[in-house]
Amino acid sequence: MIKVTAGADAPERCNQAFTVAAAALASGVPVSLWLTGESSWFALPGRAKEFALAEAAPLEDLLAAVLAAGRVTLCTQCAARRDITVDDVIDGVRIAGAPTFVEEILGEGVQALVY
Repeated sequence: MIKVTAGADAPERCNQAFTVAAAALASGVPVSLWLTGESSWFALPGRAKEFALAEAAPLEDLLAAVLAAGRVTLCTQCAARRDITVDDVIDGVRIAGAPTFVEEILGEGVQALVY
């Protein structure tokens, strides 16, 4: 599980989380990516395409890889604070809260990384 709290406010930390998620998937590791805080905006269509960081893989491509082979979740409270609803998010992104997060991180063999 990878929880990313940073967005455009901390671009290197944000991109690292998405890069690690995509690399884990490429290595055959199941990935659940949680978008929280400022990374919540990347649950919206087109937002990842607007993000740019020199010498880094495009965030849009990294997110697409995770959506194709893993799971992407947008924090319920983070979405509400930004007036993001289930009708607004990219196909494949679910909105869930703390009980779901806790259930996932307490799973057998789960390793949680927070960026």
